[in-house]
Amino acid sequence: QLRLVESGGGLMQPGGSLRLSCAPSGFTLDIYAIGWFRQAPGKERETVSCINKSGSSVGYADSVKGRFTMSRDNARKMVYLQIDDLKFEDTGIYYCAARFDFCGIDPGGYNYWGQGTQVTVSS
Repeated sequence: QLRLVESGGGLMQPGGSLRLSCAPSGFTLDIYAIGWFRQAPGKERETVSCINKSGSSVGYADSVKGRFTMSRDNARKMVYLQIDDLKFEDTGIYYCAARFDFCGIDPGGYNYWGQGTQVTVSS
């Protein structure tokens, strides 16, 4: 079964940092663009960032620019999302997903998803 596995979430304080990881299961990572998404309680899933297949281009939602950094290591078959200066509004379930062409904003355009990892920012 083709899927992704996220890890690295947890309970964090405002201002802290966190690195989320995303690993593929059952497929080769480097032929897919990878996106990170988050879903806060009672809200729709939001596209946070996306990285192209080679890692040469990354796009971010305006709400996270300057605090989120997405990267990938195709040799290690890993994708990362570094979150700095955590804010209360970063709370939510974070998902990674793979898309077999190029980055896109619409979550519906992604082919494979993970189960998500919970990030809670609380004082």
